Amino acid sequence: MKLKSLLLFSVSALVLAATGPASAEVDELKIAEQYGISYLPLLIMEDQKLIEKHAKAAGIANLKVSWAKFAGGNVMNDALLSNSLNIVTGGVGPFITLWARTKGNYDIKAISALNSMPLFLNTRNPNIKSLKDFTEKDKIALPAVKVSIQAVTLQMAAEQAFGPGQQNKLDPLTVSMSHPDGQAALLSGISEITAHFSSPPFQYQQLEKPGIHTVLNSFEVLGGPASFNLVWTTSKFRSENPKLYAAFIGALDEAMAMINKDKAWAAEAYLRISKDKDSKENILKMLNDPSIVFTTTPQNTMKYVNFMYKIHSIKVKPDSWKDLFFPEAQNLPGS
Repeated sequence: MKLKSLLLFSVSALVLAATGPASAEVDELKIAEQYGISYLPLLIMEDQKLIEKHAKAAGIANLKVSWAKFAGGNVMNDALLSNSLNIVTGGVGPFITLWARTKGNYDIKAISALNSMPLFLNTRNPNIKSLKDFTEKDKIALPAVKVSIQAVTLQMAAEQAFGPGQQNKLDPLTVSMSHPDGQAALLSGISEITAHFSSPPFQYQQLEKPGIHTVLNSFEVLGGPASFNLVWTTSKFRSENPKLYAAFIGALDEAMAMINKDKAWAAEAYLRISKDKDSKENILKMLNDPSIVFTTTPQNTMKYVNFMYKIHSIKVKPDSWKDLFFPEAQNLPGS
């Protein structure tokens, strides 16, 4: 009888261990963001405490939301895999790399897009009119060599300019730098950095300076508008934290609506939160640019996928863009 009682107690303890604590959602949500106006929805979510608001409405009180700033998607991916972060954001390139790498294990997928906007490759070298004019004397700053969306877009453009198999031709000229550091180097006039492949607002701020001109526009490479940034997480986090996951989506949708409803307010909010020294007039001009759109709908993600699969940057390929995203985003008119 004692043995039977002991066995029953042991089984009950195992059941409680399997169903008790594991069902609780995390009490601290750790999110990463990067530099630039493309992350404006996240800046507003942080500033207005929108995630906390939606979490509280779902019955989660006293949620702590921690925000970390990163210079490139490759570093954030490592932090996500080590469970140091719950949700990360970045360019389409780093996301696709991680999606392929974790398929069948972590099963990382995108929550949604953050925006659609062009990326400019700017230079101060007057002799550079096209990619074919770059020489070994030039260095191109971008967020992460080979893996950032700028790096992948440059590879796509190199193949278009130099021919099949030449996608890596300009890779030796690239240098990993954060956008603020890359811009400072470009505009200094004395750095080895003669070109910078960045994003808004940096690319527009550079063009305000004498002697800076654009060599490449990502929309021209892609053949139309394309998503720049996405938000992603692990399947495990989504399944274990359904209320927080829904709160994040609700907060993101609210931030998007706030931006699109009042661009003037959004410009002021960006300057206040980011501490950017630009003028409200310039930021508002960027936000009113028809090519800059804040939307959760993904655009042209499969063009990056197909290219990266073709050059063997990834070993597996989704059948459609929907395979890259969690179900909540699959009803959107994406591509």
